Amino acid sequence: MPLLRAEGVTVAFGGRRALDSVSLTAEAGRVTGLIGPNGAGKSTLFDVVSGLRRPRTGRVRLDGRDITREGPARRARRGMSRTFQHLELFGRLSVRDNLLVAAELGPGRRHAARTADAVLDRLGLTALAEDPADALPTGVARLVEVGRALVLRPRVLLLDEPAAGQDAEETERFAALLRSLAADGTAVLLVEHDMSLVMSVCDEVYVLDLGHVVACGPPALIQRDETVLAAYLGEA
Repeated sequence: MPLLRAEGVTVAFGGRRALDSVSLTAEAGRVTGLIGPNGAGKSTLFDVVSGLRRPRTGRVRLDGRDITREGPARRARRGMSRTFQHLELFGRLSVRDNLLVAAELGPGRRHAARTADAVLDRLGLTALAEDPADALPTGVARLVEVGRALVLRPRVLLLDEPAAGQDAEETERFAALLRSLAADGTAVLLVEHDMSLVMSVCDEVYVLDLGHVVACGPPALIQRDETVLAAYLGEA
């Protein structure tokens, strides 16, 4: 059974359907990609899955449990964590304190400092622990936001464009991190525009276009799919 399942999710803004009967699954121990052109509905789907937006129709299930009506805090306690397309760090706090803010609210809050330091070490950020977050390059700041999600010890990790602003070396290290998280048993759901990263780390890829899933499958199949190519090239 997939750890995360979205079933027939529909979201409308006025008369426009941002999502139209979208279904998606993410399994423990795998990286699942979610790609599509700008405006396809990717972040809207993340908002539904994480509890920030309630769908007009459809269900979200975590480990078989219907969590559609539960809020973000409840979902976080059940083991779901996410990052955002736009950076949401506390700029005046240090890198370490950004992680501590989350760690002190998570399941390991009794050992928050130890948890934060362990994540900093895993991400290679220990040397920057005392630096203020607003002084970091964008690629590193993205990694701090991932770290803040990881201190919650998630079973399901939703990453919304986490590699934006990273250089080639940083992206390569980040790909290794994603693989290691999946190897630990985490279900990773990745929204990303860096197709090289997506195709190298994802076990399965969903493609959204205009609120619909137009393709789903392993990366090698998605790269050859004519519907996917048309969606990105804007062809009929």
